[in-house]
Amino acid sequence: MHSNTQGLAETLAGRFAAISAATAGGTGDATEVDGAYIDRQGFSSLKVLIGYKATLAATKTLAVAANLQDASSSAGAGVADYGDTMASAVVATGATGGSTETGVVELDFDVSGAGRYVRVQYTPDMSATGIDTATLAAVYVLGGAQVQPVSNAAN
Repeated sequence: MHSNTQGLAETLAGRFAAISAATAGGTGDATEVDGAYIDRQGFSSLKVLIGYKATLAATKTLAVAANLQDASSSAGAGVADYGDTMASAVVATGATGGSTETGVVELDFDVSGAGRYVRVQYTPDMSATGIDTATLAAVYVLGGAQVQPVSNAAN
């Protein structure tokens, strides 16, 4: 563990998960997105951040459901759901006259008992049946490093 408690960033590592787009009532809407498998070896906690930008008609919503899976290989051998599932929850609602909404869904997992490889799965669900759209991007932040990760690494 890093002895400088002010330098928390040195004990964290970020990884790419997924990018997706959805059109209300069409492509990507109510469709599960599989994140990339990552090697969580050496880390005991995981935060999944799902950022979104949604163009919504008045009172129409974007909801997101999510879960984590673990596996014994980066190809998904022995994959199984791990931990609690985030039930579908509304994360954005269109304002009067329609609006563009942005935000982040944060999910925290204790992965100390998980298989070596983990991935997020999330499902965007739009309430409109028309032209509303959303783009979502998920990233992983690994924490609880047993060994300090290398700084300035491009992953």
